[in-house]
Amino acid sequence: MAQWARRLDAPTTTYYLLLAVTGALVLFGLVMVLSASMVQSLHDTDAGSAYSIARTQAVFAVLGGVALLIASRFPTGLWKRLAIPALIGALFLQLLVFTPLGVSVLGNRNWIRLGPVTIQPSELIKLGLVLTGGLMLGNKRRLLDRFGHILFPFLVPVVALSLGLVLVGHDLGTVLILAAIVGGMMFAAGVPGKYFASAFALAAAVVTVFVVTSSNRLSRLDVWLGRDTDPTGAYRQPLHGRYALADGGWFGLGLGASREKWSYLSEPHNDFIFAIIGEELGLLGTLVVLALFCALAFACFRIAARTGDNFVRIASAGIMCWIVVQAMINIGSVIGLLPVIGVPLPLVSSGGSSLITTMLALGVLISFARAEPGCRDALAARSSVVRRSLAVVPARRSRAGRRR
Repeated sequence: MAQWARRLDAPTTTYYLLLAVTGALVLFGLVMVLSASMVQSLHDTDAGSAYSIARTQAVFAVLGGVALLIASRFPTGLWKRLAIPALIGALFLQLLVFTPLGVSVLGNRNWIRLGPVTIQPSELIKLGLVLTGGLMLGNKRRLLDRFGHILFPFLVPVVALSLGLVLVGHDLGTVLILAAIVGGMMFAAGVPGKYFASAFALAAAVVTVFVVTSSNRLSRLDVWLGRDTDPTGAYRQPLHGRYALADGGWFGLGLGASREKWSYLSEPHNDFIFAIIGEELGLLGTLVVLALFCALAFACFRIAARTGDNFVRIASAGIMCWIVVQAMINIGSVIGLLPVIGVPLPLVSSGGSSLITTMLALGVLISFARAEPGCRDALAARSSVVRRSLAVVPARRSRAGRRR
């Protein structure tokens, strides 16, 4: 036990934990996207390839890996300088949603199409909001007991503009994630608890208005409350999601053996991929996914607890809320704990904008982990040992060759 305690307390623990969990979730996601999307790929592609969606997701994973690697090498000071420009750029892209470049899906106008590529700018707003919130709230850390310093300039205009532009596009699911990010950062910044009650009441009122003014959202709410049980209507997707989980049992039907992905379950490789995980890998597979997200949350908490930089603490809390709350909403929708809201499972579901942006955010976390006291020196010492070891091998081989 003492040995494990020393390992957990090592300065490189967070760094390696983030790398391991991110790699595990991305690789697991690629396998499950391949399994869940084969039927739809065969149906949608003219060439009849079962791998088209999985191939595209693999390309996105490579691009996300490059983004993560580059971001992980940035110093904290550079992220502070990039915070506001990143948010401005994301908001500009979000404005393009309302131009002819914008694309609507199921009543949500939250995408832009640039040639063959479709981009979801609201994913970039998440990262821009995290960095800008960390910068502004960190600089005002000792003034946050006064409402005026909370309101300006973070809540107004930064948060209001960010959430407002996404709300105009009717993407309520993304707005809930953005609100969770803001709440997590404000909590980490030390905002007094009395302000959270008012914020929650305002958020509840806004969500209620958007639900009652949308027939699609009302139908999902009726399904969740049990008032609509028509298996051919809105109830069809959550019903077959639960069928998938029930069929999986303890250990699952086996990888690739899902029945529900054969056009019974909508979005099997995207919003409802957790149901396919449960069907093919059983309860054990779903618990592994939950354990990986818990490990990711622990790494984020560890960064926030060990740093002395307010920007790092607040931004880490924002990224933690982003990924963990989004995972909770997705999984809660699949198991019936929440209405179907329509957000992907981070790092696992199919989708380029979500995967690349989430991996970029994890690159930011890894750069924070590298800045932990003693981490950079420990990594440098370890890499120098490896270089010396590799240099010894050719020398030994050359001496052996001379003896022959």
